[in-house]
Amino acid sequence: MAQEMNTSHLEQNIEQTYKKRLNSWAIARLLPDMKREIVARFRSRSDADGHLQLLLRVTPEAKLMLVFDCQQEEVVA
Repeated sequence: MAQEMNTSHLEQNIEQTYKKRLNSWAIARLLPDMKREIVARFRSRSDADGHLQLLLRVTPEAKLMLVFDCQQEEVVA
């Protein structure tokens, strides 16, 4: 039973990691001290760029930028 739960949890973690890698284009809000916060993720650059343009029109004072977020796979010990 414990083995089945552990395997199921591992499969869910792998699926979530895979889905995150599919959405590599992101809109980031620039924060002080060179930090950033991801606002939204997209599969294609054109989708991300269109959404960024919309956000900048709606909130012109926002400090946003388009980024390609290359995520490293986490090692499960």
